[in-house]
Amino acid sequence: MPIQILMPALSPTMEKGNLAKWLKNEGDTIKSGDVIAEIETDKATMEVEAIDEGVLAKIVVPAGTADVPVNQLIALVAADGEDVKAVAAGGGAAAPAPAAAPAAAPAAAAAPAAAAPAPAATAPAAASGERVFASPLARRVAKEAGLDIAKISGSGPHGRIIEKDVKAAIAGGGAAAAAPAPVAAPAAAAPAPVAAAPAPSGPSDEMTKKLFAPGSFEEVPHDGMRKTIARRLTEAKQTIPHFYLTIDCELDALLKLREQVNASAPQKDGKPTFKVSVNDFVIKALALALHKVPEANVSWTDNAMLKHKHSDVGVAVSIPGGLITPIVRAAETKTLSAISNEMKDYAARAKVRKLKPDEYQGGTTAVSNLGMFGVKNFQAIVNPPHATILAVGAGEKRVIVKGGEPAVATLMSVTLSTDHRAVDGALGAELMQAFKEYIEHPMSMLV
Repeated sequence: MPIQILMPALSPTMEKGNLAKWLKNEGDTIKSGDVIAEIETDKATMEVEAIDEGVLAKIVVPAGTADVPVNQLIALVAADGEDVKAVAAGGGAAAPAPAAAPAAAPAAAAAPAAAAPAPAATAPAAASGERVFASPLARRVAKEAGLDIAKISGSGPHGRIIEKDVKAAIAGGGAAAAAPAPVAAPAAAAPAPVAAAPAPSGPSDEMTKKLFAPGSFEEVPHDGMRKTIARRLTEAKQTIPHFYLTIDCELDALLKLREQVNASAPQKDGKPTFKVSVNDFVIKALALALHKVPEANVSWTDNAMLKHKHSDVGVAVSIPGGLITPIVRAAETKTLSAISNEMKDYAARAKVRKLKPDEYQGGTTAVSNLGMFGVKNFQAIVNPPHATILAVGAGEKRVIVKGGEPAVATLMSVTLSTDHRAVDGALGAELMQAFKEYIEHPMSMLV
């Protein structure tokens, strides 16, 4: 029986992806672990590895195809002993064509999961009707063992079911066998709320274009990243009651300590093993402040407050076409040099879209630093599930009063944006006070 390769779900929120490149051609022999294709999400480019061995008989979805639904058939592999030509000829007719989805009624366009007609490509459904996130190998092992994968708990990123979870279920007696009936269920699924038309966000494209002289502009279509940024930030501003707190921090002691820390860096191949930036101090200080004020290290949900045990600090990194926020996990436990090297690695891989979803999804707070551009002060938008984000301005020499006398000091303005449902004004002020204490007494971050 031919082996089907499906569009993988690279994250719990992924519904579609772009098939950027095939790294194997039809007729090529593939082995388990071979990288066969590259998939682009809105924020990263991920590699797809082969699970089974055989010959790539037919590429169903060609390279360059955009918006391929998760679990759609993208290729067929002829297993050992199978006729490659027969698999290619027979599989092409049964495969869902990438261009078939637009032919559905307009109301269905907002629900891509319902537009994928191929039963073989349909993801198993949980009892609640939600999609089950599992690796292709986990699905295959569960199918061979006659297990219902929807009833297996996942230990992968964001609860994704992986092979060892299935094997553990088998060893423990297994889950209830999957019934064949649910395969037909997606066709009869009730209309999902997401199919409702979104509220108008402004003038139509054509109305906007008419405001400008013909030929005075170039039309650049939005890519997936820009669409995602626009959608998430619009949702954030419409649903989160923002509250802002600004404070000035003296940097002179920090700048002096930074010099000493960098001067003490061990050498390797004639180069220092780390170079700590002011932003690394900011990340560490915010992480420690949240650890000191744990009531602010939270996420809002409708039914409960999620109080986090660690400070997972996202850091906004500018990349071509937008930005991404890689996360320094448990930043309160890491040294400044470790944070520095981690951020350098993240920034380098972010620019070529090689971050993994678990490296930029989640987090408990975030830092957005525009100080290097000379920006003195700004307000950032809270990015759910975070309840806070810290906007960092440039350090600059200012005249202040010390001991009743004018003095010159290096000051940095920082603004904390909070989700007022989760972090009240007084609690936010307490967090800012703790942050300021760490920044102005930076030696406390080293002990």
